[in-house]
Amino acid sequence: MMGTAERREAPDEGVVAQVRTRPDGGAPGRGTAAAGHGTSGGRDDVEYVGEPEDSRGKASYRPLWVEEPARRRRLPDPVRTAAVRAVLLIAVTLIQAMVAFLTTLAGSWLAFPMVISSVVSTILATWGVLDVWVTRQVWNQRNGVVSVPSSTARALRRERRRARRRERSAQRAEARIRRRGGAGQLSHP
Repeated sequence: MMGTAERREAPDEGVVAQVRTRPDGGAPGRGTAAAGHGTSGGRDDVEYVGEPEDSRGKASYRPLWVEEPARRRRLPDPVRTAAVRAVLLIAVTLIQAMVAFLTTLAGSWLAFPMVISSVVSTILATWGVLDVWVTRQVWNQRNGVVSVPSSTARALRRERRRARRRERSAQRAEARIRRRGGAGQLSHP
């Protein structure tokens, strides 16, 4: 008794698979991938017929995923470090505030120290958030593209460009001297 065969193709995908129903319950043959690990009657087996072909008839490489460009640029390292520090401070502050509230409701002796420490943590968390803002402003001023006449980023970039030009011209001059070899020497054997 023969099984039925059908051809399936995923929408907008180029992979074609042939599905066979194996009523005899035999193990899948070579080049097939079973739907499960054991063998049982009536199970569908998937045989990959081939990869999609390009216009030249060769099998085209299709990656597992396509990387999309990030919607936003990654934060600079100093700003990201400050942001992580601020988030940790805020998390600790919220935990301390919750413990202070619950110990106050319970009438515990721990309530007063927890209230004091949560006030101190609130001040530190505020400092952490301000630190993120200041770090971001400083980084933008030094490295960012800020369209303000007082921006130091433009002057730094101009200075780096000048240094690169000087380095390139020195390398060209050195290469020119090497190419000439011993142009001023006599060629007596």
